[in-house]
Amino acid sequence: MHSILLQAQGQSSWISFLPMVGILVVFYFFMIRPQQKKAKDQKKFTEEIKKGDFVVTIGGIHARVDEVQDDTLIIEVERGGRIKISKSAVSMESTKAVAAKK
Repeated sequence: MHSILLQAQGQSSWISFLPMVGILVVFYFFMIRPQQKKAKDQKKFTEEIKKGDFVVTIGGIHARVDEVQDDTLIIEVERGGRIKISKSAVSMESTKAVAAKK
């Protein structure tokens, strides 16, 4: 009788663990995986920036790329003003939204 109770308790604890596994799987596919994909797309976008491209920074500055360096860009704003920014300061979503409007 004692072994039957232990087996029943072992199965019920295993079965009660399944919802937690299900929650983790759902959390991965709806939260973690999309964030990883977005980060990968942003990295690819910043690596493909070249001279002459129109970009929008996270701060909302609209400019053309004048020079591309390792981790930085020199952008040209109105009237020949040049600013040195980090590549990570370029907003992929804003840049693509402005390009779609043109």
